Order: sequence, then C-alpha cells, then structure tokens
Amino acid sequence: MKTGLFCNYENHGNDSHRAMFEQVALVKHVESLGFESAWVTEHHFNDFSVSPSILVLMAHLAGMTSKIRLGSAAVLLAFHNPITIAEDIATLDNLCNGRLSFGIAKGGPFPDQNKHFSTPMDESRAKTLEAITLVHKLLYHTDVSFNGKYFQCDCITIYPKPLQKQIPVFVASSDDEAIGFAAVNSFGLMGGAPFTLERLKSNLTKYRDINPSGSEQFMLARFFFVARTYDEAVSEALPFINNFSQKMKAMRGKVENLGNDSQHLQPLTGQKSCFDQEHLLENSIIGDVATCRDKIKRFQDELNLGTVALKPCSFDLLKNFESLSRYNQEVQSYV
Repeated sequence: MKTGLFCNYENHGNDSHRAMFEQVALVKHVESLGFESAWVTEHHFNDFSVSPSILVLMAHLAGMTSKIRLGSAAVLLAFHNPITIAEDIATLDNLCNGRLSFGIAKGGPFPDQNKHFSTPMDESRAKTLEAITLVHKLLYHTDVSFNGKYFQCDCITIYPKPLQKQIPVFVASSDDEAIGFAAVNSFGLMGGAPFTLERLKSNLTKYRDINPSGSEQFMLARFFFVARTYDEAVSEALPFINNFSQKMKAMRGKVENLGNDSQHLQPLTGQKSCFDQEHLLENSIIGDVATCRDKIKRFQDELNLGTVALKPCSFDLLKNFESLSRYNQEVQSYV
C-alpha cells in the first residue's frame, strides 16, 4: 500500500494566499518523508477550499517537487472543455516528468457549480463519462473525430502528447454506471473520506464483478490525525470535523430542497447521515498510533488498497507536520 496526501487547500485563517502556500509546504514535507503521492481537489465558489484552478495548482506543485506523484482528486470534468483538458493534462504530464495521475468526478451535486457551469445535475454524470472518453482518445491518438451528445471534434491532434504511455485514470463515484465504466476501461476508483467501509466494499464488488484485475488501483481518501493519545488526536481534529459536518449538512439540505437525491450525499440504508460528527470520526484515521495502525490495517485487509491519501485534520500547520511525521515514523512501517 502506498501513502498519499489529500490536498484541499483549506483557508482556515481567511487568507487565501497563506492557505495555498501552507498546502505547498505540506506537500514538500510529505515528499521528504517518502510519501508517494499528493492529490489535489477542485472546488468552486467556496471560500474555505481555495482550489478552483486545479491544474494550475498541480503545475505549481510540479515545479516545487521532484519525486512525489501528483494526482487530481478530482477534475470536475463536466464543467470543462475536454479538448482543453486533454491539452492541459498532456502538458502537465511533461512538466512533472511523467508523475501525473488523472482523477475525475462529476462535481457535486453543488447547485451553484451546476448552475454557473451550465450543466444540469441530471446531465453531469453522462457529460463526464463522454468527456473522459474524448480526453482519452485525444491523449493517445491522432486525427481524432468525435460526435457525442455534448462534445464534438473533427480530425484534430493535440500536442504535446503525454510523457507516460498511459496516464493512470481514477473515477470518483459510487454510481453503478460510473463504476461499470471505470471497470470496463480498467480505470481506478477513488473513495471519498466520508464513505463507510460498507459502501466502499460494495463499490469494489461491483467493479470486480466486471473487472477482477483492475481494482488494485483503488485510492482511498481519509481524514487523518495521529497523536500521542487518542483523546489528544480527537481533540485536535474535532474543530475540522465539525466545520466539515456543518458545511456538508447545509449543502445536503440545499440539494434536497431542489429535489435531488444524490448517492454522493446519502448514507446506505439504515445508516446515520454520512456527515454526522460520530460517523466522520468512525470512518477517519484519527487517534493514537495503535488506533491508526488498526484502522489502516482493516482498510488494507478488506479493500485491497492501492493508496491511502491522508487529509490532515488540524487547523495548525505545525501540528499537521508533527502528525504526518509521526505517521511516517510510527505507523507506516507497521502497515
């Protein structure tokens, strides 16, 4: 199992400039610890996660690092022109010397995004899957013609081509159609931080029923903090957990008022809301060293993890440094 960093570019201190460079400092820190990857999220119209220009941020990280693999987690593909994305991805793969992984998602549902990027919620998944089909053709073929429902092109070739023969692609979804699409194309899956082990196992079972050999690429994001004691870790992480819970519950209410029933925001039958504090703590890797080892080992045993991407949960940069270093010294070698 490989270890990554999950990068939300969180603006805890209401200072976007500082938030961006604190995230860069975290990426450079985990690269020095030997982490294999850093995964950057895309958010829009959000003063808390200031990462709307995801590929710009990744290009900056490419110049600030030399070894760590850089992944998108994820490009909200329905909101972009796939020809432009293909050109940007190919260029970025060259700039980072073939260290790129390409994660995609449909984006949401976050109503303001769908509204202002002219993508109705009930079209975003189909648009995303059509877009990645076109992007993949453009990356590796010449004289590409495409006539889809949402996107068209006529005999075009993009330059440069990627440095990698095949850039790894990951799909972030719990939707059956998207999981099936990923399996058929041997793309990896991504699991979101609030998703339960039960939901993740269900997603992987659906994938493996179609493609038994491709799901070792599975990337799991988890909220994370390790400290000397369990209580110390929980106390440090709770302000972040509560902030996330409040924001996502508010968003869920807004979506429900619009009559949308997204799997992204719904628990499995009989479960509490996936944004309750208790639920988030239970499904995070937060605690003392022994607790974090045990939680990671369980994910490994039951999911056949390729990568766990840790999202540090302190509002204090130096405490996140300390927690990640403790993971490197006292947790990683045991898992």
